[in-house]
Amino acid sequence: MNNVLIKGFHFFNLILIVFYLFPGSILGYFLYDNLSIQPQISSDLSISNFTISSNHFYVFIFLSIFVILAYKNTSKINFWINYLFFLSIFLEFLHHFIPNRGFEFRDLFGNIMGIVVVVIIYKLKKKYE
Repeated sequence: MNNVLIKGFHFFNLILIVFYLFPGSILGYFLYDNLSIQPQISSDLSISNFTISSNHFYVFIFLSIFVILAYKNTSKINFWINYLFFLSIFLEFLHHFIPNRGFEFRDLFGNIMGIVVVVIIYKLKKKYE
């Protein structure tokens, strides 16, 4: 089971990188026949004037859950959690240079918050086991 989760994480990670680095929206192309339209899963999450991208939040929650489930009983868990933080920042930063993409703080915050939520739940669960 663990091997399947590890392979699933790496596959999903590769797909995420392709989607992030593609100059436009692959999902928008398939759903709307338009590379410039990004499908929105739900409204962005806002607290006062602080907004995070719900799409990015959900994607990084999903990816973080994969990491936790795949590596929770290994010494590599902290490496992969740190990798997710690096990946979330690096991929968003690359949007400065990719045509039809743009760096947005709300996307970056969505990435990071998705990871933070899962890691906090994991650490609390581990503490009280």
